[in-house]
Amino acid sequence: MPARALPLPVETATGSGRIRDRLARALLVLAAAGAVAAVASAVGAVADAGPATQMVETWRMLGFGVFAGVFLLLAYRPRLYAGIWELAILNKLGLTLAALSLGSGTDGADAALVADGAITLILVAAYLLSRGWTAWSTARAAA
Repeated sequence: MPARALPLPVETATGSGRIRDRLARALLVLAAAGAVAAVASAVGAVADAGPATQMVETWRMLGFGVFAGVFLLLAYRPRLYAGIWELAILNKLGLTLAALSLGSGTDGADAALVADGAITLILVAAYLLSRGWTAWSTARAAA
């Protein structure tokens, strides 16, 4: 007898919940577009990097791609991925704080402060709008 797959949780929202979900999704698509743009802009940095930094630049470029995918997954099903919201927010907050602590004397810190700070705010807003924390109850119910 074949194993039955558990049905995916149905995300239902009515009235203001639908509006909040749409706003959250729009913010996440905006964040994903920014990450895709970062991938495109990093291609040149990878191509121009010397042997000492080419791997780091490649890792950075691919990381932007991973985050673009994460943001799109969260936009698609914001209450399905327990822990992903929190990891993404902590990563962007950590980068923002690192840029802040390193200061403008460090190459790239100013740009990271602005970009990662903005993404942190976008993610927190989308998390609150979509009630992303409810993914944990979905995960517990499936277990």
